[in-house]
Amino acid sequence: MRKKALSAAAASTAAAALTALAAVAVAAPAPASAAAVTIKVERAHAEMVREWIDPFTCPTNTVLTGRSHYGDENAPTTYYCSFILINGEQAQVYLSDWTSRLKESRSDYSAPDHQAVAGRWHEGDENGYTRYRTASVYWRGQRVLLANGDISGEYRESSHTWQADENKVMTGRLHNGDENGKTYYRFATVTFAG
Repeated sequence: MRKKALSAAAASTAAAALTALAAVAVAAPAPASAAAVTIKVERAHAEMVREWIDPFTCPTNTVLTGRSHYGDENAPTTYYCSFILINGEQAQVYLSDWTSRLKESRSDYSAPDHQAVAGRWHEGDENGYTRYRTASVYWRGQRVLLANGDISGEYRESSHTWQADENKVMTGRLHNGDENGKTYYRFATVTFAG
């Protein structure tokens, strides 16, 4: 068996190829397609309104994250609105129109997929009607998603305060009966797929 000697040029080319291959092997892995982001839902506004007559919409670029009510339909309701911050920047909130009316005493409302509730309008007592106003949320031109939807425990309508947990927003509400009836809140976690 004869050994062939590599020419100087061939040896140089082979050495360069091995060096390049070694550099690739120790290079950092490519970043994931969606970079991780930091999401924070931050309380920005609270407002008390007359429950039986006043429509309420959260201020610009905020959505509902809480509600409290003590008393019957003549008592005020307090709404809590929050910014959605992604990497410290405010997400943009785009409001939809008001929904059709639902009879309050047997209402069960869920916002469309990936939309938060940004407004509520109730007229009258438990035999009156309630409407909701939803909103889509965007950050840097891309849709912010709402995942892991859930429903709260039971609250007595005439004596309660409900606040969404960290990084969650309101996505609906269910109510049965009069002011002594049961109220539940729907909520979901803010996510961003990038």
